[in-house]
Amino acid sequence: MLNTRKDHEYWDPKRTGFVTNYPNFLHWKQLKPDYLTENEPLNIYIHTPFCIQRCSYCYYKTVNLKPAEKKDRIERYVQALCREIELASTQYQLARRPVISVYFGGGTPTLLEGEQLERITATLQKYLDLSGDPEFTVEAEPVTLTESKAAELRNLPLNRMSMGVQSFDSEIIARSNRLDNEKKAMKAIAIARETGATINIDLMSGLANETEASWAHSVNRAIESGVDSITVYKTELYTNTPYYKDIRKHTLSLPDDEMELGFIRHAVNELEAAGYSPWSFYTFTKAGIRPHVFATSTFLGDDCYSFGVSAFGKFGNTLFQNTNEENTYIELLESDQLPIVRGHRMNALDSMIRDLVLGLKLAHFDKARFENKHGFRLEALCGDTLNRLQQDDFIRVSADSIDLTPKGILHGDYVGKSFARQLIEMY
Repeated sequence: MLNTRKDHEYWDPKRTGFVTNYPNFLHWKQLKPDYLTENEPLNIYIHTPFCIQRCSYCYYKTVNLKPAEKKDRIERYVQALCREIELASTQYQLARRPVISVYFGGGTPTLLEGEQLERITATLQKYLDLSGDPEFTVEAEPVTLTESKAAELRNLPLNRMSMGVQSFDSEIIARSNRLDNEKKAMKAIAIARETGATINIDLMSGLANETEASWAHSVNRAIESGVDSITVYKTELYTNTPYYKDIRKHTLSLPDDEMELGFIRHAVNELEAAGYSPWSFYTFTKAGIRPHVFATSTFLGDDCYSFGVSAFGKFGNTLFQNTNEENTYIELLESDQLPIVRGHRMNALDSMIRDLVLGLKLAHFDKARFENKHGFRLEALCGDTLNRLQQDDFIRVSADSIDLTPKGILHGDYVGKSFARQLIEMY
């Protein structure tokens, strides 16, 4: 057995010192028997693919429902979703793991009837361990969050709601092919706040026709709404979006990167002046409290089992995704088969890169946690990148952590991608 406490003779070219295990027993610590059956926390994601609008910038796999098909189509999907929860929970013994967050995303989960949302929740409670009062988030769109819908949501263990507002400028909203406007958005926020849940709203910087004045208006209205959390996403252009098609036809242009950087710089300054602090490089909460448990946990590498068509998750060192075809998803589950169709088993390098790229989204990175998990000091792996990013004022480095500077926050994933690049080039 390798004994790292031996003197230099132990390492000499001899046949003595037969290795039977690693690390040496001298490094082992006292352990209780029940440790071997302890289970790590689990996050749950529930995907609803249905929408009543196709936003011009949206690249996700969604289904725009026609009124005539809405009821039957959603019901069949909900039945399949509940069956998936039952099958996967049984096959992977998910009930042994304490659930710390549940996230209903989409699509538009608030298109589901209250009874359907309650049925999905009851299925989760039956087959999983939700006894620890997990964070329970439901995404909502302003056009679907009515007072009656809010009343239905109160029947759930809801304690967080996230609303995709994107802009408070009615002209920009219309150009994005959305059905709401500034007045509807503010009313929906007021309704959401009456539920007593923590409320997050999303803004998107760099939408079509955005100007400094329109962006300043959106940021100001977001702050005036009094919500607990404000998330700012950069508009990204994808080939499967109406935005992309319009740009190809020269009928649309988006703000360039330099202008968008000015937008986010303005947002950060205004949010911080209003008492919002970043817990990630793109989400700001009042006084920096009430961070999003689901995002924090998954970015730190905890497992997330995801249910629903096209949903993707992580289980151990395996990433997986369900089929993105609605009919295939339903047919598989109606025949008692799980709908997982692709995935990736991470090796040690994948795992290190994932932890760096996602972990640095939180604007604070625990170096000791990385070393305990992976067995490497970050300075030894990425010393050159660490020094360069520090010299260029993207990060501050202490003995225990890496923190994004204001410049690092403005540049989003740049820091994480820089570390990833060095690790990839070492391979």
